[in-house]
Amino acid sequence: MLCFQKLERAHLPRLLPYFRGQTRRIANYSAGFLFMWSKFMDTHFAEAEGCLFLRDRYFGNSYFSSPLSKDGDPAAEARGLELLEEYCRAAEERLHLSAVPAEQLGALAERYGADLHVSNIRRWREYLYEASDFRSYPGGRYSGQRNHVHKFEKLYPDHEFRTVEAEDIPAVEAFLREYAGAQYAKEDALADEEMQGVFDILPHLAELGLYCGALYAGGRMVAFTAGERCGDTMIVHIEKALRGVPGAYPAVAQAFARTFCTDGVRYINREDDSGDAGLRKSKLQYLPVRLVGKYNLAVHRSIDSLSKLPALQTARLSLRAIPDEDAAAFAALARDAKLNRYWGYDWRQKAPKDPPDMWFLEDIRSDFHRKSEIPLGIYWEETLVGEVVLHNFGYRAEAEIGMRVLPAWQRRGIAREALLGMMEYGFLKLGLERIEAKCFKENESSALTLRAAGMRPCGEDDTYHYFYKTAAM
Repeated sequence: MLCFQKLERAHLPRLLPYFRGQTRRIANYSAGFLFMWSKFMDTHFAEAEGCLFLRDRYFGNSYFSSPLSKDGDPAAEARGLELLEEYCRAAEERLHLSAVPAEQLGALAERYGADLHVSNIRRWREYLYEASDFRSYPGGRYSGQRNHVHKFEKLYPDHEFRTVEAEDIPAVEAFLREYAGAQYAKEDALADEEMQGVFDILPHLAELGLYCGALYAGGRMVAFTAGERCGDTMIVHIEKALRGVPGAYPAVAQAFARTFCTDGVRYINREDDSGDAGLRKSKLQYLPVRLVGKYNLAVHRSIDSLSKLPALQTARLSLRAIPDEDAAAFAALARDAKLNRYWGYDWRQKAPKDPPDMWFLEDIRSDFHRKSEIPLGIYWEETLVGEVVLHNFGYRAEAEIGMRVLPAWQRRGIAREALLGMMEYGFLKLGLERIEAKCFKENESSALTLRAAGMRPCGEDDTYHYFYKTAAM
């Protein structure tokens, strides 16, 4: 089971091997991005199978990155995805993948089938450029940038670009405070958060392995930029230039590329535009080779499409929602000490003291509304004799089945018939591929019933026997 912990900035230096080897060319998988934004995204992380797992929280919902291997090993990332599915299933968290690279879409669509919602929000797409274009601004298509650089060089013949060292940080901070005065005047909350992230990261540039440089003109700093190398891509996290210094932006971008974007750096990622019209226009003027999509995938389980409980009919039984008038009968089923012992869930863990009969019915209705389980009463004519449920739904069309029958109605084949009816519904109507079950090892009658319903044993541990059935069996 994955164990997520809150991502603190102090964790990032030891996670650098994951980022330095990534070939996704997406800024979300970089130390600088996480340093500047993780506190706003409430990021948690886990490590397993040689992969890094990231989880963000928005408005109470979890969003996971796809597993990131240190060396880009697809097999390790596939094993990591299985772990993530198991985690979400056990924790009853929705599997929502974010910042998924385009090259993974086909395999994920095949893995999860048609019940998959995919989005690619324009304002979060990142701008990817050829590094060689920034080093030379070649041809007529870059004439505008060259003209701006020439103007800058003419106005400031003493200009120079310097690598930023530790002793230069106070000067960078002073420059950024001058720059931030105009930035804060915009009263843009997202821009203000980004600016605060820039100030926060300054003392940590070296430990995060960022490449940093400053452009000087007339004896003062007029631009500052910082980037992080991830595989063959330099991700530019920070690029700031003073207003009123013509050509400073294209000049510092070119100087940074010439200084740091060599020796195997093929691309420059200048991140997204956050939906800012001016920023979008500027980024497009530098002629990206492509916009890097960051796809969001909401993986739906078989239960998620249900708006109401089904009503099923077998040879002798009705399987249907339990109405209010049967609250007392259902409470008797739930309170039965022996049945509750083997049910796998003890209602007393969350029930109030001496709960009324209706509490038990409201509890299973709540489970359905939360899309946690499909609970159906087992009826012999008009008498409630038991319950059968599909629950523990997974993300690859699997679920677990359970049943319980009142003692007075046992040994009549009711449990087997209810299981077969519910499994037929699961396979034919819900589109399940696999139905699983478990029973306590001392509950021999349950094991016999599961076998009689066509389920095959698939293992055991100290507590349970495990069974399964597939749509093809």
